[in-house]
Amino acid sequence: MPITVLLVDDDALVRAGLRAILEAQPDIEVVGEAADGAAVIPLVRQLRPDVVAMDVRMPLMDGIEATRAVLRTVPEPPKILVVTTFEEDEYVYGALRAGADGFLLKRARPAEIVHAVRLVAEGESLLFPAALRNLAAAHGNEQARQSFDKAALTEREGEVLRLIARGLTNAEIAARLHLGTETVKTHVSAVLAKLGARDRTQAVIAAYESGFVAPGSGE
Repeated sequence: MPITVLLVDDDALVRAGLRAILEAQPDIEVVGEAADGAAVIPLVRQLRPDVVAMDVRMPLMDGIEATRAVLRTVPEPPKILVVTTFEEDEYVYGALRAGADGFLLKRARPAEIVHAVRLVAEGESLLFPAALRNLAAAHGNEQARQSFDKAALTEREGEVLRLIARGLTNAEIAARLHLGTETVKTHVSAVLAKLGARDRTQAVIAAYESGFVAPGSGE
């Protein structure tokens, strides 16, 4: 089954460019388009895409609010890939914090765009560049630290979270820690549950905001 994608951007040329790049791949199918975040929910319910490529700045409903709306109202919501011009944009960080799964730069090369869609669809790694790590750390506060401390991660879970923050997949974490892949999946699930995180991106944001992981550490 191909990865199905809904494109959401107020720029028709951007949508056309993304469609051409993605539909050239045998394992990706663009199933619909929208020009504003306000149109996302009915289209998601109708088309059931695997991934929504969502512009972060749109006139009626921006990508942050559209992300929140989808996750709040749609059962089994799709993965959300934020499409942006500037990776250090506070809007991008806001969308990721609201529940988006990764980000895509509009100036990215075709191969990078395809890779981003596949990566987000798989859900076993994340797109969280240095600029956004710095933003997450800058948003840290005592409440974030206290919430993280209350999660009471085990030493092994902490190791797994640090490797997730470096962008490693479950298989890569397993190889690094000399564990089975299923064991790593169990640890990842435990980390997400304890942190109350929807996915890996949310867990990594919590790790940076709490100070558990520092920008540039281990890279």
